Amino acid sequence: MVVSANRLELLQIADAVAREKSIEREVVIEAMEEAIQRAARSRYGAENDIRAEIDAKTGDLRLSRFLQVVERVENDATEIDLDEAKRRNPAAMVGDFIAEALPPIDFGRIAAQTAKQVIVQKVRDAERERQFDEYKDRIGEIVHGLVKRAEYGNVVVDLGRAEGIMRRDESLPREMFRPGDRIRAYVYDVRRETKGPQIFLSRTHPQFMAKLFAQEVPEIYDGIIEVKSVARDPGSRAKIAVLSKDSAIDPVGACVGMRGSRVQAVVNELQGEKIDIIQWSPDQATFIVNALAPAEVSKVVLDEDAERIEVVVPDEQLSLAIGRRGQNVRLASQLTGWNIDILTEAEESERRQEEFRTRTAMFIDTLDVDEVIAQLLTSEGFASVEDVAYVPLSELERIEGFDEGTAAELQNRALGYVERENAALDARRRELGVADDVIEIEGVTPRMLVAFGENDVKTIEDVAGCAVDDLTGWTEERAGEQVREPGIFDGLDVSRAEAEAIVIAARRRMGWIEEEPEPEMEFAEGEEGEMGMEPDETA
Repeated sequence: MVVSANRLELLQIADAVAREKSIEREVVIEAMEEAIQRAARSRYGAENDIRAEIDAKTGDLRLSRFLQVVERVENDATEIDLDEAKRRNPAAMVGDFIAEALPPIDFGRIAAQTAKQVIVQKVRDAERERQFDEYKDRIGEIVHGLVKRAEYGNVVVDLGRAEGIMRRDESLPREMFRPGDRIRAYVYDVRRETKGPQIFLSRTHPQFMAKLFAQEVPEIYDGIIEVKSVARDPGSRAKIAVLSKDSAIDPVGACVGMRGSRVQAVVNELQGEKIDIIQWSPDQATFIVNALAPAEVSKVVLDEDAERIEVVVPDEQLSLAIGRRGQNVRLASQLTGWNIDILTEAEESERRQEEFRTRTAMFIDTLDVDEVIAQLLTSEGFASVEDVAYVPLSELERIEGFDEGTAAELQNRALGYVERENAALDARRRELGVADDVIEIEGVTPRMLVAFGENDVKTIEDVAGCAVDDLTGWTEERAGEQVREPGIFDGLDVSRAEAEAIVIAARRRMGWIEEEPEPEMEFAEGEEGEMGMEPDETA
């Protein structure tokens, strides 16, 4: 093969490869130049700095050896002294390069094979980069393709200009594909890997269903209806929450379509997966009640700090609310982001009665009162001795059957109990070695101090080093189940906001974060400051 044999042929080859691989023509020409450079170096010596240049318009090939101009030559192959360089180019200076033209070379069999490998590798790298750049921007889209092959449950999909892979756990249960089958899937990740970009597809991803609805429901595509959240048990059942930005359009009806045509199209694509379409609501309690459909809900109790909700349902609705193998409540929990506990009306009534008995017994023991007075306090919503000790006396006097003397006596007994309890807690705190200055942290109570000591948190620095989760506990998913890890303040009825305030106060005392500056008073022009003085006037 002679390089100079056919200049036009080089450009024709470059054009053909660029079209076939969908890459830039310049990339192919650069690959050819590098291949010719390698062949020339094997011909003239690898120590030479030889460069090839192909004219993109005419196909002319120029081979040159580059020599750097230096004061003193140490390597004849890559350097030339200044005097010699000036004889070739009077304007040459130290640091410049002198190009020395070389004649065309004949490729031997080995050199030709090497050149071919270089071009193939360069073109493959450019093709992979093109695929990555194209599909990294398509994450979150649905793509169409043909099944190329199935390997151990994994499906390789020909997307036209690239290949995608759908792993076994990303395909619907009992779904079988054969080579040549058409497939729609969701692109959920694109990664660079040594063997080329990997395009990961899914038919079980929650957003796959959301995108299918966007294709079937014009109102979603146009942005009039918004898909707020999706929860799926792939191949079995799903819930999707939708919100209409136009009060004249019913979001649920629009997604169902005339005689269910729109939702049925999605169901057919998902192999018969049952879909509950739910109206989203900004009110969390309403949204959770909707999410538990078709079960009817009697009562909802929210615990925003723990992000838990208790739902009370009629006894005959319990199995419907929970669903087969807990499916309904699990999907409702995923859809809303809340941990949902379901109780029957009988269970809830029994629990309330137990709480009433427990609090009544606590007041009898701590305040030394009879059962009637203890029950009155519990009925009025008093949950602890501290509530009785620090409530305004007028609140106690308003309780039916209590006069001024009774209210004052109850409060004195409560204050006495709290003082004795605090003294015992302080002794326990000292025994555990909790430093005195921890008491000064705003919001810290004697019970918290003991809890700190029992968990080896003994100084302000220790408190400052705590995360909020360390204090309040946290919930994480293990083997599909929500497991709660206890915190230092478990059982003390401390909210997440209160725990966060304690940690921030400790960090401020340590100087880890700065105090927020007090807002400066601003006065309009001519406005007098306090006491009738101008802002800059001194007393």
